[in-house]
Amino acid sequence: MATFSKPDAPRFAVDVYQNEYLPEGGQEVNAIVTVTSTGGGTLGGTATRTRAPGQAPDAAVAIMVDCSGSMDYPPTKMRGARDATAAAVDTVRDGVRFAVIAGTHVAKEVYPGGGRLAVASEATREAAKQALRKLSAGGGTAIGTWVRLADRLLNSADVDIRHGIVLTDGRNEHESPEDLKSALDAASGRFTCDARGVGTDWEVKEVTQIASALLGTADIVADPSGLSADFTQMMETAMGKEVADVALRLWTPMGAEIKFVKQVAPTVEELTDRRTEAGPRAGDYPTGSWGDESRDYHVCVEVPSAGIGQEMLAARVSLVIPEPDGSPQTLSQGLVRAVWTDDMAATTSMNPQVAHYTGQAELAQVIQQGLEARKAGDLDGATAKLGRAVQLANASGNADTAKLLSKVVDVVDAPAGTVRLKAKVADADEMTLETRSTKTVRVKK
Repeated sequence: MATFSKPDAPRFAVDVYQNEYLPEGGQEVNAIVTVTSTGGGTLGGTATRTRAPGQAPDAAVAIMVDCSGSMDYPPTKMRGARDATAAAVDTVRDGVRFAVIAGTHVAKEVYPGGGRLAVASEATREAAKQALRKLSAGGGTAIGTWVRLADRLLNSADVDIRHGIVLTDGRNEHESPEDLKSALDAASGRFTCDARGVGTDWEVKEVTQIASALLGTADIVADPSGLSADFTQMMETAMGKEVADVALRLWTPMGAEIKFVKQVAPTVEELTDRRTEAGPRAGDYPTGSWGDESRDYHVCVEVPSAGIGQEMLAARVSLVIPEPDGSPQTLSQGLVRAVWTDDMAATTSMNPQVAHYTGQAELAQVIQQGLEARKAGDLDGATAKLGRAVQLANASGNADTAKLLSKVVDVVDAPAGTVRLKAKVADADEMTLETRSTKTVRVKK
């Protein structure tokens, strides 16, 4: 197994979990690929900010703060956003480049300005916090302009890790959906970005779209007083990233093809359509930046049917990063196999990891479908979908999602999925369930 050998960088390991046995004529091979990176450098935060003298900055971060007029209603929102951004700035370690952007219907540089990034130190962190005090609410919302400015600033720095944070409290009303999508498409692969909605007047699909396109996290902070803790944690996670632009490379033999690839833990994220070709019969799927962490991916391969006793390599899974000269460096590898047998017990037993994550992906889907049906007034459809969600959450031990569901439905019988829709549901509870619907629990190995 190959490992990434840069000093203080994580080592990557790939483990493949599957039932490789197929019946005669069987063609679909499913595998859960667990990728683990360990032994990276220290996380960010006040205790670990110092860097070796003369060491080049290895990261750049841009914080995009919504300053549209709605941030003044109530005034605690703007105050919470200023405090949260100050807390995030405090968490940027020495030597990291950073910028703060005020977002309305246009994007403005708050600090340092002049199309530049500041280099974090005690002095620049203090200057940034002074600049934040002047932030006030007024204007519209065009998030695509914020993303484009962040992209320009972040890519002006010769660093390994580029990361953004977006905070919004409203709908993206002052540009078209196409404008936002175009900005996200242009920034995709150039930096990663976490997105947060504060309060309950924003659009869940817009916030999750930003995080999904830029391989970051999405969440709701219903109460502005929770922003500082959330921003601090996000920035500490960003400071802990050690390796960027890691791709999952899948090679398949002649006659075999990838049906789908999706991340299934810690969240469900569809990657199939993000494939870029990487030579004969190989394709790369982006995974973003890594620190010390583990993620699971579901890979489904269609192979040519074969007779009893035949076996083949269905796919080779590699983790790769680009070298400065453009050639890929392989960090680790795993194999997906197919074996045809007439042993019925072997071919009908579903691998527990595959079964678990198939259920978690369905759970995310039925929550979203159930909430859509509820909004559309289809109460029977909503009850059926959310009942199925309760059943899946119960069966898989996803207690966090079960708790969120219980705020939207009255659970009569969890194992059977029997529920009643609640007559009144708080906006924050419904939006929290929708925003966190893709969060999964790891399979108990």
